[in-house]
Amino acid sequence: MTAVATRPAARTVLVCSSCGLEFAKWAGRCSGCGEWNSLVEGSTATTWKRDAVPRAAGRTVALEAVAAVLPGRQSSGLAEVDRVLGGGLVPGSVVLLGGDPGIGKSTLALQVAQRCGSPESAALYCSGEESAEQLGLRARRVGCASPTVHVLIEGDLDTVIATIESRHPPLAVVDSVQTLLDATVAGGPGSPSQVRGAVARLVAAAKASGIPILLIGHVTKDGAIAGPRTLEHMVDVVLYLEGDRIGDQRLLRGIKNRFGSTGDVGLLAMDPSGIREVDRPGRAAVEGAAERVAGSVLTVTCDGLRPIAVEVQALALPTSSAFPHRTASGIDLNRLHVLLAVLEKRARIGLGKSDVFLNAAGGVRLTDPGVDLAAALAIAGSARNRSLPEGWAAVGEVGLGGEVRRVARLDARLGEAAVAGVAHMVLPQRSECRIPAGLHCTRVATLAEAVGLLS
Repeated sequence: MTAVATRPAARTVLVCSSCGLEFAKWAGRCSGCGEWNSLVEGSTATTWKRDAVPRAAGRTVALEAVAAVLPGRQSSGLAEVDRVLGGGLVPGSVVLLGGDPGIGKSTLALQVAQRCGSPESAALYCSGEESAEQLGLRARRVGCASPTVHVLIEGDLDTVIATIESRHPPLAVVDSVQTLLDATVAGGPGSPSQVRGAVARLVAAAKASGIPILLIGHVTKDGAIAGPRTLEHMVDVVLYLEGDRIGDQRLLRGIKNRFGSTGDVGLLAMDPSGIREVDRPGRAAVEGAAERVAGSVLTVTCDGLRPIAVEVQALALPTSSAFPHRTASGIDLNRLHVLLAVLEKRARIGLGKSDVFLNAAGGVRLTDPGVDLAAALAIAGSARNRSLPEGWAAVGEVGLGGEVRRVARLDARLGEAAVAGVAHMVLPQRSECRIPAGLHCTRVATLAEAVGLLS
């Protein structure tokens, strides 16, 4: 005899807005994710009563007997977006696009919709935030005012799903998922229960109809997509659009992808005419890089699987303050503190009475430890008013003992450096790699050796 769930009974609970964990009573801190003051009430959970009724066992299939059919893909019209998606949009997939306000999420979604649609089968853009007139103004500005996109101004979830199923567009865009309202779910638009319920129904509609759906999501002040954490687990693909809102460079990062790799990024640029692909993606961050300037060092970072040439800049100047100022932009501040300590202890460069500023040019965020050597050389060069020779670059991880360690994907980094015009590369001593023709290398075992190359 197997218990069968029947007759759901509704009850009011408290739900963590960060992870979606439910509580029977209020608590200051969520025991699931550790967030403070994240519980909100008004959502409804379901308690299932079970009756002893016989149930047939499910049918199983041997994994080796399952046919492995590669999914067909539809191009988004932008090669960099297709690269992050793993080749394009998969029918029936649900893609979640997040990013800071004003970074260009809606513009990118509108341009993708315009390229996916056709006059015979137009893409559908559902907006719950903007009016048709506002969308029309943006479409004319970015060159997307065409019959390949139809607009629906609606925040009711039932109407949005019914329109998607009736029109059967090649792509449906929902801007944004936090504005949808399901009348059968407690809470207002944007509440955890509403967001979770809306995404669940949209995912079911996409799978049943085979229509790819692109959801735009708001982000919190911490950079996470607003709503329950389970939101990212429910969709097939999660993308983040990053960059400096003042600058023009944009980086599309794949956080999750059920149909491809998550280790790739797309490089884009934003101007008054919309988002476009850059002419030389791997070298966009080093255009206009300063040559033979103390405190400027070129390096090649690997963001996921993609090598990108980047300029690291540093400025160190004496200060009379008892507490020197340290600032890092695009690089973790804690990593800067570690590099300063290693420079002072292992390379004998006194920085205890100097203000130090470190910057990754172009608004790029560097998390790769392979840029440690370039950052340390930039700081040392600024402190001693020296620089590497023209056309040189450096790559390597710096350990606490002052040793220069090997880095991952060195062959790809050297290939990108050669294409970017680097003539000489400073490498870790024990690196095994294929050196491209025309590229010369100097190997160093310690940070002190590398600092000795500054002139």
